Amino acid sequence: SRLGILIVRHLKRLERVILGYLEVSDGPEEEARLGILETLQCTIEHAWPRMSCRLPVLLKALLRLLWDVHTERGATPEPVRAALLHGATQCLVLLDRCSQGQVKVLLEGVHSSCEEHRVRECLRRVLEST
Repeated sequence: SRLGILIVRHLKRLERVILGYLEVSDGPEEEARLGILETLQCTIEHAWPRMSCRLPVLLKALLRLLWDVHTERGATPEPVRAALLHGATQCLVLLDRCSQGQVKVLLEGVHSSCEEHRVRECLRRVLEST
C-alpha cells in the first residue's frame, strides 16, 4: 500500500509471486494464502487501471483457489476455509469493478453450471455485487 500506483512497475513479477502462492496450500492455518489474498486485494485497489489486462490469469487462479479450498479434505479448520473463500470472493469483486463488469459476464456460465453449494455461493456474491 505504501507504493500506491507505483506498484505497476512491479506487476509482472508480483503477479508471478501471487499466482505461486495461490496454487500451493501451506498447511492448516493457510497463513501464506491468506496473506497473498490481502496483497492481491491491495494491489487491485492501487493498480486498478492495469488490472483488466491481467484479468484472464487472475480469474483462472482465483477460481482454481475457490475449487481447491472447497474440495481439499485436509486438516484446514472451517474458519480458515471460510476466510480463504471470502478473500477470493473479495478479489473477484474488485476485479469486476476495475474491469467494468467483465468478471460477471465471464462467471455467468460458470455459476449456472456449478453444482457445489459453497463455490456457487461465492460466485453468486460476485454476480450480485454492485
